[in-house]
Amino acid sequence: MFTGLVEAQGALVRRQRRGPGFELSVRAPFTSYVLGESIAIDGVCLTVTAFDASGFDAELSLETAEKTTLGRLALGARLNLERALRAGDRLGGHLVSGHVDGRARCVERRDVGRALALGFEAPAGLERFIAAKGSVTLDGVSLTVNAVTGRRFELMLIPHTQSVTSLGALQVGGEVNLEVDLVARYVARWLETGAPEAPAARGLTDALRAAGLLQDPDR
Repeated sequence: MFTGLVEAQGALVRRQRRGPGFELSVRAPFTSYVLGESIAIDGVCLTVTAFDASGFDAELSLETAEKTTLGRLALGARLNLERALRAGDRLGGHLVSGHVDGRARCVERRDVGRALALGFEAPAGLERFIAAKGSVTLDGVSLTVNAVTGRRFELMLIPHTQSVTSLGALQVGGEVNLEVDLVARYVARWLETGAPEAPAARGLTDALRAAGLLQDPDR
């Protein structure tokens, strides 16, 4: 489990075929690695399989390579890194699993004073999990959604986020790893597959359906 608060920037130094998947080598500033620990790389939870003073290696399955950007990033690309949350740590972002739902495409970029407004298009089917003032994770960064229109959503990067993550350099047409809000995903699944028929539950179901956050199972 992660928070979406990037701890450090790393770089992809090698991507080598391992069966149908890949082995990644990442240059990172961390110390005292633990073999088998989880590290989020651009929002993708991967397991450390080897390490040395310069960084660590991690296995990338074929499905993860196809669903995320990690199978196509250029060598030398900047990576947002976060080590797993420890019990007792501050939860400064929001609950992030590191299980990417798909790739979102940047469709707009504009300066707003010192801030940077970015617009994205979500993969079809994921837009119902994205709400104004809700949370999303993009390339491992916890962010607040400003507005939503259909599959498009907009958010704002403050100068600090621009400087400590890779999102400040993102250009129109670029893709990022998108993880929708964990709570929204499970609430929608619960309601779609057998929510209690108590009046309160029916009221919640009707409200979520009216907001476009819930689909009828027979559609």
